[in-house]
Amino acid sequence: MKKLLTVSVLGLAIAAASSAQARDYDHVRIGVDVPYEPMEYRTADGELTGFDIDLGNALCDQMGVTCEWVEQEWDGIVPGLLSRNYDAIMSSMTINEERRQTLLFSDPYITMPGAWFAPADSDLEEATVETLEGLSIGVQRGTTYDNFATDTLGDTATINRYSTADDMVLDMDAERLDAVFLEFSVGKSTLLENEDSDYKVVGEMVTEPKEVFGEGFGIAFRQRDEALAEKFNEALAELKENGTYDEIFARYFGEE
Repeated sequence: MKKLLTVSVLGLAIAAASSAQARDYDHVRIGVDVPYEPMEYRTADGELTGFDIDLGNALCDQMGVTCEWVEQEWDGIVPGLLSRNYDAIMSSMTINEERRQTLLFSDPYITMPGAWFAPADSDLEEATVETLEGLSIGVQRGTTYDNFATDTLGDTATINRYSTADDMVLDMDAERLDAVFLEFSVGKSTLLENEDSDYKVVGEMVTEPKEVFGEGFGIAFRQRDEALAEKFNEALAELKENGTYDEIFARYFGEE
């Protein structure tokens, strides 16, 4: 009897685990770091918007589920996912091998280069180890741009880490930074298109090395949530097929 009871309990445990693995989500909580214009930010009236937000909402509509956006600063965004504070991360997260050790990713949904930005009157024309030597550099803490700058310039330049791109802009405007390194679309919206500031792109767009800058941005999940990741992949393919993806892309980045 005891043996049969043990087998029965084991069977229930396996069934419960299988059920959790195949959970049919009808409400998905998505972690996001705000502000990060144009990817995720709030409008003047407080509405959460941006490319990631609009695409995420469209994905949830396509899947027939309700989305709930959970704001979380970048430093804690992966621990928050692993602690089940939300079910996915959709916050301009680069897919790379280091993150794959901890996370499961969707297919890439956009590829965005990085770029160096400096004041328009700066003598800086190229971004190399030699030209950046001795300068004060701004990066967002915990990002691939932070990792790259730290690994390549940590011994020759001063690396200043910030929680948000807006904080970097404030120090750039106050002339406490010589240059910043971040995703191009974010630098474009916060620096190049800022009427009160005058900045330029330094050198070429940055997409290499791939082991650092990865394969593009992906939606991150806990590694066991393969079924949820597949639902997002199927929805993403459908949005690209029916033209919804292109409409959202054009809204933030133009037709090209």
